[in-house]
Amino acid sequence: MTTWFQRQATAYKNGHDRPLGGYLILMSTYAAGTTLAAAVARTLGRTPPDRLRPWDVAQLTIATQKLTRTIAKDPITSPFRAPFTTNVGTSAPTELHEEVRGEGLHHAAGELLTCPMCLGQWVATDLTFGLVIAPKLTRTVTANSHRGLRSRLPAIHLRTTSTTHRVAWNARAVEFAAHY
Repeated sequence: MTTWFQRQATAYKNGHDRPLGGYLILMSTYAAGTTLAAAVARTLGRTPPDRLRPWDVAQLTIATQKLTRTIAKDPITSPFRAPFTTNVGTSAPTELHEEVRGEGLHHAAGELLTCPMCLGQWVATDLTFGLVIAPKLTRTVTANSHRGLRSRLPAIHLRTTSTTHRVAWNARAVEFAAHY
């Protein structure tokens, strides 16, 4: 006997192999993790700020992008993706191209781990909860993510009126974050 859910999944897939059950498990895991983090914050007496400062938003944005790309594409993190993927080659000088393998939850987890856009939501949520539960540690981690930005934009400097008083943008960002 086919259930209503099975009929809907079959109709949705339209002959394609989509691990809907695996996606549902991952979404449930995300919701449970978010609920658990909120409970931990409440137990510790931590409340979210009424609003995020522009500096925190900038740091969270850059750190989310950097950490997401590192997890999903960097060769150094390939051991974490290896159970779910097959190495196909490189997609950029410092990024791997991997094909997802497996079925069901195994395949869905591989898609999550290799998709920066998919993984970005999880990383952004973790970093945001980090600002609530452990703000100093989270700001330190997010400030360190700017090192990647500096390597991409080497010409960024803050200038005072004298050219002898240049301050490297990355060092200033770390100093600023340490105060907040």
